[in-house]
Amino acid sequence: MTRPSPFSVRGRRALIVMRDEREVLIVRRQLNRLGMTIAECDPAETPPHETVDVIVVDADSIPIKSDPATVWKSNAPIIALIGTETPSRLKWLLDLKPASFLVKPLRSAGLYTALVVAFDCAQRRSDEAAHIEKLEDRIRSRRVVFAAVLQMMRGHGLSETDAFALIRQTAMRHRTTIEQLSAEIMAAGGMPNRTTRTA
Repeated sequence: MTRPSPFSVRGRRALIVMRDEREVLIVRRQLNRLGMTIAECDPAETPPHETVDVIVVDADSIPIKSDPATVWKSNAPIIALIGTETPSRLKWLLDLKPASFLVKPLRSAGLYTALVVAFDCAQRRSDEAAHIEKLEDRIRSRRVVFAAVLQMMRGHGLSETDAFALIRQTAMRHRTTIEQLSAEIMAAGGMPNRTTRTA
C-alpha cells in the first residue's frame, strides 16, 4: 500500500479544537480551500473518537493542568497554535508532542506549510517506531540464536563459529530464517528432523 504524500492534503480529515471564532474562521476557510473534511470541537470538551488525519489545536485555550497524554490519545499529528510563550505553557506544549505549530495571531498564510510538516513528521515518527520495533524483535531473536548456538556447541562438540555455520547452512537448505530454525532447535533440544522443504 502506498502511503499518501505529505504534500497531498485534499480529502484528509482535520479536527479543529479552538474557541476564538476569528481564528476558527481562518482555519476553516483555509482547510476548505485545501479540500479537507473538517470536524470541530470546543477545547473544554473531550475530543471526539472519530478518526482524523490531523488535529489543529489552540494550545492556549486548554488548561495547563490537563494531561496531554490522556486527553489526546489519537495517533493523528497535532498542529499547535501558540500565542502564550510562558515556560509552563511551552512545557505543556512539548509534552503534547506537536508535529508542527503556528504562531498567533493567525493569518491566512502558513497553514498548508504546517500541514505538510505535520504529515511528514507523523510519517517519520511512524517509520521510526516500526524500525525500533523491528530492531527490538531482532534483539529478542538474537537471544534465541545465541541459545541455539550454545545448544549445538554442547550437543555436537562444535566451536561457536562451526555451530553458527551449521545453523545458517541448515536454515538456507530448508528455506527458513536462522531465527526460526533456532527457535525449533531450542524447542526440540537439538537440530530438528526436517524431511520436507518449506516454501
